[in-house]
Amino acid sequence: MAKRKVEVFTGGCPLCEEAVRLVEELRCPDCEVTVYNLNDVCESGECLEKVREYGITRVPSVVVDSRLAECCVTGPVTREGLIKAGIGTPL
Repeated sequence: MAKRKVEVFTGGCPLCEEAVRLVEELRCPDCEVTVYNLNDVCESGECLEKVREYGITRVPSVVVDSRLAECCVTGPVTREGLIKAGIGTPL
């Protein structure tokens, strides 16, 4: 069964923790969530490669199925923006 891939990029700050909480609250069984805390850079360097690949310039940022959520480009992570990106919607 296919899963919606949700990646949350954080810096460990309170706003980042709120974004993670919101993603977890909205997630549905079809969502596979991975959280990358960029303060604890992953050993493989994969998380930094993803930051470059997705064009992330600030945290928190949320990527859904390899696309940076629009709310993360234009402003803060919002419930409405995450829903629009597909989080919480079954495949």
